[in-house]
Order: sequence, then C-alpha cells, then structure tokens
Amino acid sequence: MATAGVGKGIIASSTGLLLKTLGLRVSCIKIDPYVSVDAGLMAPAEHGECFVLRSGSEVDLDLGNYERYLAVTLTGDNNITTGKIYQHVIQKERRGDYLGKTVQIVPHVTNAIKDWIKRVSRIPVDGTEEEPDVCIIELGGTVGDIESMPFVEALTQLRHEAGRRNFMNIHVSYVPTIHGEQKTKPTQHAVKSVRSYGLIPDLVACRCEQPLADSTIAKLALHCSVEVEQVIVVRDMPTVYQVPILLKQQQLLSLVRAGLNLEDVTVPLARQAKGAELWDYWQKVVTQEQESSINIALVGKYVETHDAYLSVVKSLEHSSMHLRRKLNLVWVDAEHLEPQAKTAEAEKYNQAWKDVQNASGVIVPGGFGTRGTEGMMLASKYARENKVPYLGVCLGFQTAAIQFARDICGMESANSEEFEASARDCVVVSMPELDKQNMGGTMRLGSRKTIFQPNSEWAKIRALYNDAEEIEERHRHRYEINPEYIARLEAAGLQFVGKDETGQRMEIFEVKDHPYFVGTQFHAEYQSKVLSPSPPFLGFIAASAGCLDETLNAKAANGVNGAHTF
Repeated sequence: MATAGVGKGIIASSTGLLLKTLGLRVSCIKIDPYVSVDAGLMAPAEHGECFVLRSGSEVDLDLGNYERYLAVTLTGDNNITTGKIYQHVIQKERRGDYLGKTVQIVPHVTNAIKDWIKRVSRIPVDGTEEEPDVCIIELGGTVGDIESMPFVEALTQLRHEAGRRNFMNIHVSYVPTIHGEQKTKPTQHAVKSVRSYGLIPDLVACRCEQPLADSTIAKLALHCSVEVEQVIVVRDMPTVYQVPILLKQQQLLSLVRAGLNLEDVTVPLARQAKGAELWDYWQKVVTQEQESSINIALVGKYVETHDAYLSVVKSLEHSSMHLRRKLNLVWVDAEHLEPQAKTAEAEKYNQAWKDVQNASGVIVPGGFGTRGTEGMMLASKYARENKVPYLGVCLGFQTAAIQFARDICGMESANSEEFEASARDCVVVSMPELDKQNMGGTMRLGSRKTIFQPNSEWAKIRALYNDAEEIEERHRHRYEINPEYIARLEAAGLQFVGKDETGQRMEIFEVKDHPYFVGTQFHAEYQSKVLSPSPPFLGFIAASAGCLDETLNAKAANGVNGAHTF
C-alpha cells in the first residue's frame, strides 16, 4: 500500500517477473477501493485507460501491467473493487445466506474479501491447469483512505491466518527531495500508520528520482523498524522495463524467497531453465542499444492524461525496443487539427500540424464521442495522401473509413451514427444487438475471432500475423462499419482483409498501394507483451522506421515476431 500513482503496479509486476524467473507460477490481484463495480464507466482523462481482459471484463489498468510483464491471462475476478464486494455481500444478504444475522463490515465484508482472495489466488493463469505458487496482491489507494480500511483489515487478518513465512508485505512510499534534501518523514508517518492497523511492512520500497544516500536509508530503516537491507530503493530508470533489474540488484528476490519460504517449493528443472531463459532474454531486450530514434504522432482526445492510452503507449514501446529504435512519442490533441482551431487557437493549430507533418508515423487510438473526431479524420487523410504509415485502432479505424468514404467514394456527408445520427451516409452504425439503455459492460467486449479473407494474401498485416488464417484479439466498441457500404469502400481501395466469422462485421482494413495504412476494429494493444510485441504495432513501427520489409523477411524466416513467449 502507498500513495496513489507512486508506481505500485510496476513494482508489483517487476516482483512477479523476478519470481517467474525462478520457474515459479505467479498470479496477481489488484484491489481498487472505489465503489464503482469496474473501470468500464470511468473517464479515461480522470482514471486512465480501462483495460479489457480476454473474458471481456473491464478492469483497472494495472492488470494490463501484470499481463504485459508476466505473460498471464487474468479474469475479472483478479480485480477486486469495493463495488464488487458490497454487491456480493448484499446479494448474499438478500438470499438469506447470513441466517438473519446483522450484516457488518467486520466480519461479513472482511470475510468476503478474504474468501475472494483465497479463491482467485488458486486459479491457473498461465495456460496450464496448475495452481500458482505465489499470488501478488496490490492494494490501491493511499494510506489512511476511509474506503481502504475494510481491505486493510481483511489483509491484516489474512496475514495472521496465513502464518509466518506465508505472507509478505511490501510497503511502497515516495521519498521526495526538497531543496536538495531527501525527506523521510512522509514514509515514516505512512509506515507508522499502516503498522498501527496491523499490516506490518516486511520491506519498504522507496520511490525516488535519484539514489538515496546511505544515511537516508539508515534513517528509514531505523524509523520503519526494518533492517537496512529491507529498504529497497526504486529510483527512476531509463525505462520502466529495467526496474526488475534494479530490484534484483538490491536482492529483492532473495529477500522474498526467504520471507515466503520459497526454498521449500519444488520447481521442476524444466521450469527453472525456462525461468532462467526468460531472465536472460528480458535483460537483452530492455538494455540493448538503440540504433536511432523515431517520431510517432499519437492523435487523440485524451492526450493531457497519458495513462488514458497506456496500453497503446506500451505497445509502441515494445515494438520500438525489439526493432532497436528509440521511441519519441509526440502527443497531438485531435481538436487542434480541426479548421476552427486555425482561427481560435492558431498557435496550437500550427504546432499540431507541424507535429503530424514531422512524424514518421501517425496513430489514432480508440475513444468515444464526437469531440476531436474531425481532427482524427484529417490526420488519417494526411497519412493516406502522403504515404505516411498509419495505424487506426477502434475509433481510429472508424474515422479513417469515414474520411476515405468522403474523399475517395464521393460521400461528402459520410459520418458515424455516433457523431451525427441523421447523416445521409452513416458509414459507421451502432451494433443492433447491444443494450442502448445500460452502459456498464454492454459493449462488444473481450476476445473475438478475426478471419483473414481469401483475397488477403498480399496484405502486410496478414504477414505480420505469420499468414494465419484466423486470429483472436480483444474488443471494446459499440459501433461498427455499416455492412451496406462495404462493397463501395472495397471497390475504391479500402480492403477489409479481416472479418468476423459471419463476414458481416469488419475487423481489419488495409490500403494496398501504401507503405502501411492499416486499421483494426479490435484493440491489439491489449495483448502486446514486453517480449512479444503486437503484430499491428510491430508493423506500424517497422514501416515508420523504414524496415518493414526486413521485419517481414525475418518473420518469414523464423516464423515468429523475433520474440519469445514464456
């Protein structure tokens, strides 16, 4: 537990990765104390992106970190919220499961939390039928938050019930530097508070910009009642992917092994070898020298909050690392590209277009609502006409199709039903089967099949998927390309090379005579891994770097992304 936004998710993911390098099976649970049932209806600009799991569950973005680092497949139950717990307890009370007893926070809510953790921690997440050896639980929020208290109490009880060397608490805290002096008081007070609740830290992970002085570490150890070696310094690194290396250098893995008695866990030699291979490959990928830099313009509507597009950013980073390119991501507010901004905000308009024109590639990610969509269309128009690599994801897929219909098909009034329901040519329409009254969890969500069409042998995007006949990617959308317009769009050159099983729902388009002009209705970023980049993103970065042919040849020779799965 710590202050919100201090980096608990990366530290939790990095700890899990280190345990996995021993050959251990690792699962993760994220606890979010907010009353919302899930992250589906939270504004991206306020809470960051909503991550979508294979099952279709809409969850906190930290579950994306877990899947990216650990190459696991989690379920909605791996994200616990106050809303879920209270909903569960109230349903039991309504059924009469409590036999007339007064339902209270303690013991009923705390017992529900403990039972949930015990159940989910045993669910296999690595594609096997074997239970995890270790489950990492990340408690969100800040020390002292009222909404966190039932979870703190539940974890305190769980620590007692689990017994010595079966439960370990890593407390994450920020150590600021003010006027050159490293301040330990915030951490001292936070640890004192959490100890008073009974959730006693075994390790203290200190987030900081620069390495902590020995005297600062000694002071923290003294006042937090831990040994000096139990203070882990998590300073800023060149990339977050090097945090596991930093943690291992400070013996975190040895401390956790001893603290959880993991020496007594029998790990088959084959898994130990695979864990060692994972660690070697991880270090190679995240520390290799980059050959050159590449400018990518991300054109979106939530650009002031970078976490709103976290999985997109991570996917771009994964592909850039594998191609040994330094990613220079330029954030462009889509509204600043629109004609009205030229007079109302001329400076921002000029800068936005300068950023797009100086980019080696343009990506338009997902989103909802009308705001900024005309700017997204103009960005796709620029990329299409000037042979600049383009990747449209979900909304970026739809807006590019609308712009194509306007420019190439002569449908000047083409639009989306989401933006203008009365438009003459609604190229994008609402999916008819969806619930239009209730918003939570009613979109087309989760993993769905995409079938590559018989005439798609030429498509670069298919080659990036190793010439597969079908793939599975995750979705989160309410609108789709109108089937009535498919023939006209394809005849004009927007080829829908990937469709769903029915052939009625468009999943992927590609323009043939273009270095890389690709759109996906699905969110390929949700399945990108640090050691296994997403194919559409890998192709986009390779095209932007001028090495797509080389990348495709390597894939044809090796049959893989140039990556590994562990």
